[in-house]
Amino acid sequence: MTATDSTRTVIATDVAIIGAGPAGLAAAKRLCDKHSRQVLVLDREARAGGVPRHCAHPGYGIRDMHTFISGPAYAARLVAEAEFAGASILTEATVTAINDDRSLDVTTPNGLLRIAAHSVVLATGARERARPARLIPGDRPAGVYTTGQLQQMVHLQHREVGRRAVIVGAELVSWSAVLTLRHAGCRPVMMTSQYPAPESYGAFNIAGRAFLRVPVATRTRVVRVIGRGSVEGVEIEDLDTGIRRVIDCDTVIFTGDWIPDHELARSAGIELDPATNGPLVDTALRTSQSGVFAAGNTLHPVDTADIAALDGTFVADRVAEYLNGAPFPAQDDGTLRILAAPPFRWAAPGLVRPTDPAPPRHRLLLWTDEFVRFPTVTLAQQGTIVAARRVAWPATPGRVFRVPWSILDRLDVSRGPVTIGIAEASADSGTPGSVPSWRESAERGLSSLALGQITLHPSSYR
Repeated sequence: MTATDSTRTVIATDVAIIGAGPAGLAAAKRLCDKHSRQVLVLDREARAGGVPRHCAHPGYGIRDMHTFISGPAYAARLVAEAEFAGASILTEATVTAINDDRSLDVTTPNGLLRIAAHSVVLATGARERARPARLIPGDRPAGVYTTGQLQQMVHLQHREVGRRAVIVGAELVSWSAVLTLRHAGCRPVMMTSQYPAPESYGAFNIAGRAFLRVPVATRTRVVRVIGRGSVEGVEIEDLDTGIRRVIDCDTVIFTGDWIPDHELARSAGIELDPATNGPLVDTALRTSQSGVFAAGNTLHPVDTADIAALDGTFVADRVAEYLNGAPFPAQDDGTLRILAAPPFRWAAPGLVRPTDPAPPRHRLLLWTDEFVRFPTVTLAQQGTIVAARRVAWPATPGRVFRVPWSILDRLDVSRGPVTIGIAEASADSGTPGSVPSWRESAERGLSSLALGQITLHPSSYR
């Protein structure tokens, strides 16, 4: 439904989704296809599809579509499926405000809009921190980019880059930058990482070194960018010896070090998690503002596109339940806070209630600042370990660490916030059988849970 007021055209819809990336488009498809809801997706870019639009390499769609295709093909399929299901997608539409009544103020080339929605989904994604945010000293020459800037230049704008590049970071996205540079005719001469081993999966690291022939300098950091008009080199420091050397290059790519695109949520007064910098949500992905949900990488930095899409499918069902009359509880109403202790930087979701559903894919997500090959994850309440779980996969910096949600089954709701960490030694004996599960406690009438105060822990590269 469309109407007008004195300054804005008013459009009514059941659900407004902010962001036409994998999470937003998957949510739109599900809401239209399964729940027969009217959905409007808004995106500030000229084309829908999100980051995969300019990632020309394969590897997309594995978990959600059960295929293996390039980023542009994946983005096109997401858009086509959402539109075929009945979703409306409005591009070049910048949301400037989320109002208390869930209406949105939107700026477009054709004028100002007000979107009157019964529910809103934030799917604004995340971005890499640029050089200024990382406080890297030195000159300010041309030729310094993030991976996203590089890929847009090469694949969307068809512009040239330099001939020799240094890549700062060794995450999954760093190898994506390598492929883009090679496509543009630029040779990556070095990849740097402050960690003892590259943050990416071993298969990527082995293939990258063997076939792409990119040397990875571990335990190093860039301390200076050199060049007046354009980049001439970077100075890197060995973190163990303090020895510095200059690498000749004409291009520098800063990869990873993600931060959620949270400005809109912040301006709306939606509570943010100080650890993730994204909206603080419960397991149903509800934010602190009634009727407003969040999904994908706007919640935490950063997961793969197919996982973000699965988040979108999950949140669509929660939105449909809300539109069908399910309550939207306040975040201080029977809520248990989940905190992270070093080496973990954050845990997501950050809130849970005994009566709420399990989170997407039944996984608790964490981010570590240290490599732990054989981690035993611990849950502590009031300083005492109440549960522990040894997992078979390592906790590795630079990528999400997943723990089965069932680890939370033994929580005692009467003891307040839970802190998640890693045991220094085997913690198999740290799961006392006398502790009732939180669901059992809830059934006994313990409906009032303490809301904890989060403590930020310093990060080595935040």
